[in-house]
Amino acid sequence: MSSSKKDMRRPELVVPYVEPEDKDGESGFSSSMTSSLPMAAMFTRNKLIGWAAVVFALQKWLAETPEQQNAGQHAILSVGTAVLSLVVCYAQLFLPPGGTLRNPGGGTGTEAPAAAPPA
Repeated sequence: MSSSKKDMRRPELVVPYVEPEDKDGESGFSSSMTSSLPMAAMFTRNKLIGWAAVVFALQKWLAETPEQQNAGQHAILSVGTAVLSLVVCYAQLFLPPGGTLRNPGGGTGTEAPAAAPPA
């Protein structure tokens, strides 16, 4: 039965496989690290992750090629994001959470009221 079926594929339409060229300027790992580390530092407020984000961003900025600059992928923006993550991590040193002028006890104002004095 298989001998009665005719092969409908035409050899002149076959396109040979060509392996794509490697792009040396493409750095997927460093790009993902410089974008995700500052966010992780801001979410967790972990200073070590923030400093690691700054180091990775500076390395990416120093290794930036003119092709990447012309393509609109400026590494200075990742440096700015990493520095911003450090500002978020160290914000408690300059803006301490706690008491305000109206509430020096440090409460949030949502706690239960004081008990009524016995009559």
